[in-house]
Amino acid sequence: MMNRPRRNRKSESIRSMVRETNVSLSSLIYPLFVFEGNGTKIPIASMPGIFRWSQHEVIQEVSECVALGIQHFVLFPVFPESAKDKLASKSFAEDNFYLHLIHDLKARFPQITLMSDVAMDPYSSDGHDGLVIDGKILNDETLPILGKMAVAQAQAGIDIVGPSDMMDGRVEFIRDALDESGYVDVSIMSYTAKYASACYGPFREALDSAPRSGDKKTYQMDPANRIEALRELELDLMEGADMVMVKPALLYLDIISDIKANSNVPVAAYNVSGEYAMVKAAAEKGWLDGNKMMNEMLLSITRSGADIILTYFAKEFALQLKNA
Repeated sequence: MMNRPRRNRKSESIRSMVRETNVSLSSLIYPLFVFEGNGTKIPIASMPGIFRWSQHEVIQEVSECVALGIQHFVLFPVFPESAKDKLASKSFAEDNFYLHLIHDLKARFPQITLMSDVAMDPYSSDGHDGLVIDGKILNDETLPILGKMAVAQAQAGIDIVGPSDMMDGRVEFIRDALDESGYVDVSIMSYTAKYASACYGPFREALDSAPRSGDKKTYQMDPANRIEALRELELDLMEGADMVMVKPALLYLDIISDIKANSNVPVAAYNVSGEYAMVKAAAEKGWLDGNKMMNEMLLSITRSGADIILTYFAKEFALQLKNA
């Protein structure tokens, strides 16, 4: 007897019935770039359809997204050079618009999940994720700064803090700082395996956060390394991470699969700016169908093991579902 797998592919209804992987809107987190001010949104040239949002405008954007069914957002702050210093002191200052925006969004939309970014680079005059002294990124001296940052965000009402800095020991330091300040319910989604990738260019353009000197290879992971990601996972779980993340996603599907197979907490993947920009650029040239590429990309990331995807396609995906 001939075995005929094609029987399960003979119609869309059957293909849908036996489909092994589905992308859910509830698993997507929508990144938003925000800056102080009102009445303005600034397009990001390398990321068509994505903007820097002023405080007032981002509230309207979140409202539109909530109406589409998007419930999860991660906020990335954009600061002028005049607000930056070596110690990233603006990150926990009382007049930090980012903290006020977190509070305002949670007050207006208590049902949504808000995630923050915990790293020095948006606030640092050096553009690095850690404290730079004499050209060296200092690990242990960075941790108290990250702890203050996370506590300030928790005070503002954040649901999840996202340490993206890749400093050793930062998950435990942040967990202790949050607990000691009474924020035991604030979750940590650790950037567990964050690689020194070539895919971050558009993001750094959006934040104007590129390093002023050197690169990030002494703290972000070498793209050649796979086993090292499991070591980082073991440490983050031991230190108290509630969720773990792989960044980037598309070029690191093997890492997502490894992390999923060895993790007992939800696994996130960051579908980064460069991955988004590649699809948009090819679609604008007519070389690829952008909508089909979006769907296949999100599907492949989910299939590899991601429970959660941070993606700039979130609103586009939601609109597709609405119009289906």
